[in-house]
Amino acid sequence: MQINMMKHMNSYIFLMLLLSVVSCNKDDNDVQPTPAESMYFPSNTSSTWETIPLSSLGWNQDAIQPLKDFLIQTNTKSFMILVNGRIAMEEYFDEHTANTTWEWNSAGKTLVTATTGIAQQEGLLNINNKVSDYLGTGWTNMPLDKENLITVRHLLTMTAGNDDTKQYVTKSNLTYVADAGTRWAYSNIFQKLMDVIAEVSNKPFETYFNEKIKSKMGMDGFWNYGIIFTIYHSTTRSMARFGLLALNKGKWNNEQIINETFFNESISSSQDINPSYGYLWWLNGKTKFMIPGEQTVYQGYLVPNAPADMYAAMGAYDQRIYVIPGKKMVVIRMGNASNPSNPNFAVSGFDNDLWEKINAVIN
Repeated sequence: MQINMMKHMNSYIFLMLLLSVVSCNKDDNDVQPTPAESMYFPSNTSSTWETIPLSSLGWNQDAIQPLKDFLIQTNTKSFMILVNGRIAMEEYFDEHTANTTWEWNSAGKTLVTATTGIAQQEGLLNINNKVSDYLGTGWTNMPLDKENLITVRHLLTMTAGNDDTKQYVTKSNLTYVADAGTRWAYSNIFQKLMDVIAEVSNKPFETYFNEKIKSKMGMDGFWNYGIIFTIYHSTTRSMARFGLLALNKGKWNNEQIINETFFNESISSSQDINPSYGYLWWLNGKTKFMIPGEQTVYQGYLVPNAPADMYAAMGAYDQRIYVIPGKKMVVIRMGNASNPSNPNFAVSGFDNDLWEKINAVIN
């Protein structure tokens, strides 16, 4: 009997040792995420959106009110933070509500980037082809040989070589300053991408956009075609939906809406002149940057207080979509200009100040 007990004991010890070895050798990737750690996408047909308690994130609760105070002081209308797609913070100020639409301003350029990428993956265009291949010659007021240097990619990267001091996108204003690809200058010439997409799809741009992006993600909103700017308007949650698509590299739920290779190109340095600019996306963590309205090259990160891996859609009056892949986070800000005396086109000191407040909460 004692011999049998010893045999059973030895078998038990061997089994425990085996399980211990297997457990130690398990790859970290084999560990299944908790439901809160998995990526969440809100329903396309319902207003339901999962939330995540701040307490579960380990954030500094004492820093939340100072963040809200700062948002109010800087004329913010709405503010959201998503973590893994779930709402961690959602705040509205100054009579703004979840149902109020607001302009994206130049943050909406990234919607045009996404639509261009889809048109390319459907074989309707190639971003390396000349714009005149799609719009015909004479779409600018440049000499023909200079116009023919401009590709669709140059429109995506703000390197078309046009005079950036003229904001009206009319033929007479699209004059020559430098050969395409040799000068970075922020302007509204990107709107010609909308003309290209309308031409190649044989549909109004907004119709194509609605079919390929808006309806697939359950976004609301509309394009406002002004004299100078064409601007998208939507609720804060719809802006957040696009931010969530961007966090997931063009994927929504189980559908790859935007080709991932193209999306990765769009959030990578598109040229060496201003490496902090992709395909109408602003990029943090680069060695230098330029800003709208100037040819000055500044050294360092675009937003020093923000995570280095952040990419952002930035619009006038401080409309923002910040995407931080390392933290699985999307941050949205809509509102009036933080500094009414300086209603900048895109980048501003507001970004750094805001991230100081956000860091106090999340770090």
